Amino acid sequence: MRLSTKGIYGVLAVLDLTVHQTEGFVSLRSIADRHRLSESYLEQLFSVLRKKGILTGARGSQGGYALKKDPKNITVGMVLEALEGPLKLLDCKKGSKECNRYDFCITRRVWDRLGGAIGEVVNNITLQDLADDYKAQGLKGQHMFYI
Repeated sequence: MRLSTKGIYGVLAVLDLTVHQTEGFVSLRSIADRHRLSESYLEQLFSVLRKKGILTGARGSQGGYALKKDPKNITVGMVLEALEGPLKLLDCKKGSKECNRYDFCITRRVWDRLGGAIGEVVNNITLQDLADDYKAQGLKGQHMFYI
């Protein structure tokens, strides 16, 4: 499984939204500027996330995007699946055109278990977990300089 920029930038942008949610609706421009991403690309990603019920949007001068649910109830897996589709290493199934070895494949169990482990990880990390980690890291490494 290889994530595309949709998944990678999508998680980054939604995490940014989570960190800045106390400010109300967050503009795409501010997210794009903070992470040096294309605003139009983020608009495409956020449009999908809005349709999937992860984000809500508001128009106007105070408009932008916000999480539709509490960040404790949104997992990384939900964001990735909304943008990338089902997260699978391989599409192993009987009768698949990609592989005619299903009935005697000795490695299929490994790929199934590995795919399941990846799913378990991303489905157990919430946006709140990532935001808490981000805030904790922001405090580390800061130095106080006295003049």
